[in-house]
Amino acid sequence: MNYRHIFHAGNFADVFKHLLQARALEYFQQKNKPYFVLDTHGGIGYYDLQGDEAVRTAEAEQGIVRFAEQAADEPLAKQYLRIVSGLNPGSESLCYYPGSPVLTSEFLREGDRLVVCELHKEDAETLKQTPLGRHQQVQVLAPVNGYEAVRSQLPPIEKRGLVLIDPPFENTSEFDDVVDALKQGLKRWKSGSFAVWYPIKDELKTAAFHRDVAALPGIPKTMIMELNIRTNDERKGLHGCGFLWVNPPYGVVQDSEQLLPLLCKTLAQDKGANFHSRWLVGE
Repeated sequence: MNYRHIFHAGNFADVFKHLLQARALEYFQQKNKPYFVLDTHGGIGYYDLQGDEAVRTAEAEQGIVRFAEQAADEPLAKQYLRIVSGLNPGSESLCYYPGSPVLTSEFLREGDRLVVCELHKEDAETLKQTPLGRHQQVQVLAPVNGYEAVRSQLPPIEKRGLVLIDPPFENTSEFDDVVDALKQGLKRWKSGSFAVWYPIKDELKTAAFHRDVAALPGIPKTMIMELNIRTNDERKGLHGCGFLWVNPPYGVVQDSEQLLPLLCKTLAQDKGANFHSRWLVGE
């Protein structure tokens, strides 16, 4: 594995997935019952936006920096932006950005639980050294293949929760691996909420992925949410991404009607920016 997320931390794709993730966790908090989160590809936890890697690409400038400035008064983004701001106390600029496990940890109550996996050896060691690794309600499994954790960690003792699958998509078999992970995960925990982030690079591969998921036996209701920030131009890097969400929380489905237009408006880089959502299965 060569992918290092530090080069892309805080970019538009992070804002997209972490805002929706935060809203899902807010809805889990509304019931006085514990919930479980499995993060299959946790990264290093915290990201230095002033470090050489992040500065080299400057993707955060067109991502979280823009969004924080333009969506500061948006109620649905309040908790997400509060967590980002909390990592940068007293700073006029954003120096640090939370990865998905840190974001989740901010929503944990007594009784809630998070299991985080990371396969990249160097990143796994960094993750274990963060304060996250010493959180009583957090278990860090690293280096561990997150797909294997879908088999070993499910079903959880908690009745509800989220499995976040956010792989680097550097392997040609990644979409197939995700489909197999969903198949295995749903066998063990059919009532669980499974959120899969994916890049939009090849429309044919994306369509095949959607088709393969829809063909899984007994697949529960599943929603597709996608955001493209500009016209497809491979020279400019990633232009879009999506969530395939099995058993999406009802509140997230409702919120997406406001959040997707907000994300498109604040993060658009040209007139080709667009968004859409639809039910892949059910509804």
